[in-house]
Amino acid sequence: MLRDPAAKRYAQAAFELARDKGELDAWERDLRAVGAVLQTAGVEAFLASVRAPNQAKETFLQRVLEQPSPLVWNFLRLLNERKRLALLPQIIDVFQALVDDEKGVASAQVVTAVEMNDDERNAIARRLSQLTGKQVQVEAHTDPEMLGGMVARIGDRLIDGSTRNKLIALKRQLAGSTR
Repeated sequence: MLRDPAAKRYAQAAFELARDKGELDAWERDLRAVGAVLQTAGVEAFLASVRAPNQAKETFLQRVLEQPSPLVWNFLRLLNERKRLALLPQIIDVFQALVDDEKGVASAQVVTAVEMNDDERNAIARRLSQLTGKQVQVEAHTDPEMLGGMVARIGDRLIDGSTRNKLIALKRQLAGSTR
């Protein structure tokens, strides 16, 4: 999915404000709550709708959020006034990435051919932590089409330790030695 550049700007501004005010935890909590509400069927479409009145959207947010911090509430109202509530999922994702980076935490999507047990997942998290210098949280996925090994994505970084990739590298190496 392509990100709207405005989502990144809003998230960056919210992050800097929260960090400067020492309210990162409150913002993170409140934006996670908004993110959870957006997972409910129809809510994201309602907030993105140009037909729904701004006051109805604001009333809805007021009812579902339990005492958000005043700055978060003002931020949501600003997004509503500017008809940017549709950007909320992207803003929340970018904001969380900025918070994680600030805290030295990275999220890794790891794909393997078979399900990993907890020991394997922890070993991979430790190794990726050594490589990145950050505390890595592993999100494990399986892909039965993989021959073996693993592929890990941490932000923009891709670590391909799949058997397929190793076979391709071996093929190139053998092709280069026969010339």
